[in-house]
Amino acid sequence: MKQENLVVVTVNQAGFEYDIHSLVKAFYPACDVKVYAGEEEKESSGAGFPDIDIRFTEEAVLLSLVGDEGSTASFGAKKVDIAKDLSRPEVKNRLKQLIYTALSEYTHKKLPWGTLTGIRPTKIPMTMLEEGNSEKQIMEHMKETYFISEEKGELAIQIAKREKALLDTLHYEDGYSLYIGIPFCPTTCLYCSFTSYPIFSWKKRIGEYLDALENEIEFVAEAYQDKVLDTIYIGGGTPTTLEASELHRLLTKLQDSLDLSHLKEFTVEAGRADSITLEKLKVLKECGVTRISVNPQTMKQETLDLIGRKHTVEQVKEAFAMAREAGFTNINMDLILGLPGEKEEDVHHTIEEVIKLAPDSLTVHSLAIKRASKLNQWIEENGISAFNNTDETMKIAAEGARELHMVPYYLYRQKNMSGNFENVGYAREGKFGIYNILIMEEKQTILALGAGSITKRVFQDGRIERCDNVKDVKLYIEQIDEMIERKRRLLED
Repeated sequence: MKQENLVVVTVNQAGFEYDIHSLVKAFYPACDVKVYAGEEEKESSGAGFPDIDIRFTEEAVLLSLVGDEGSTASFGAKKVDIAKDLSRPEVKNRLKQLIYTALSEYTHKKLPWGTLTGIRPTKIPMTMLEEGNSEKQIMEHMKETYFISEEKGELAIQIAKREKALLDTLHYEDGYSLYIGIPFCPTTCLYCSFTSYPIFSWKKRIGEYLDALENEIEFVAEAYQDKVLDTIYIGGGTPTTLEASELHRLLTKLQDSLDLSHLKEFTVEAGRADSITLEKLKVLKECGVTRISVNPQTMKQETLDLIGRKHTVEQVKEAFAMAREAGFTNINMDLILGLPGEKEEDVHHTIEEVIKLAPDSLTVHSLAIKRASKLNQWIEENGISAFNNTDETMKIAAEGARELHMVPYYLYRQKNMSGNFENVGYAREGKFGIYNILIMEEKQTILALGAGSITKRVFQDGRIERCDNVKDVKLYIEQIDEMIERKRRLLED
């Protein structure tokens, strides 16, 4: 049986399948996109969608779109000796420009991020700023090379400037940051693909998990005793699913084992309102945590119920008030745009409620449909038309951030994002999330502890090597010595 919502691409040369898929998917977000390289047996596109054929020759890349009635429109690149004269990145750029031009003409659609499909759009302006280029030169390059819109180019450049100013204050060669993963949640949200386990199933083994974490902390204290610790981020999962006594145990272990005197930021992602208590917040504050997140995702109760967040809007407001009562002056809130069934008026309502609370930073996510999430099954049953992220909803969020006197300070993108938009972090001056920038820009070694976490060592020459901990909590506990040995090997000079 022929699949209706399908776009098929054939290419006679392997090696660019990921880039082709990502860009075609950006034009056809509601479709399944399949890329066939070489002589594989292929399907045909569904009704209303073109077959796309890409041919590499010695002198050019040629692209043909074959529509429903067999009509063919051909678009060819300039004739260049791509085998000898051009580097792989240059070939890739020209290929993506060709695909973009063809599909933009065919669909009468322009993508705000042009041909950029990677997760780090700010990497380009950041690199060019470091090389001494002016903002005008950067904008011209991004427009000519990647067909990016003026609005998104300006956003990327301004964020890159703020990131650079913040990162210049950190220790690269003699410093590091620390991530600790708490992979437990009250329930699993519809859109989530992170490593997480229901807390009720693991209550009796939390002590064992903390034992394993403490072993990793002791290793870090030994291996990096001469390094400067710049930031700590405790994420998940939901760290505040731990009891107050368990949080106290973990945080005091950090205080007792590591030198926190140079710490610029200590974040705990409190996250879900149904896991937050005043007692837990007081423990966080007393143990030196400087920044927390209270994440509503939306202020529409029907959506919260649908996505599996078992708390009320009122609980979000109460949790935020408790965080202020506990003394926190740097509170972030996460929102997701494009959630099932939400329209512009729902986003307006959410932003209005957030403005009343007046957080110190706001992270606005465009919903990304992850393969490993329950959302995929929901789409199969309900269709993708229920997702409604638009330029207007993004503007509503940005205007709300401005009303809160926030500026954009970090940005990243994900595959299969609703509306082909981006995730943007907004904050008031002095309240920027430094770790958020570090994880994107990959300029400092981040040691990651806990199940499913990934350590990234950044070498002086810019090379990055990784080692990961197993995702399964039981295996993590049982194999903690092996996890530590992996890190030891990675960190050896």
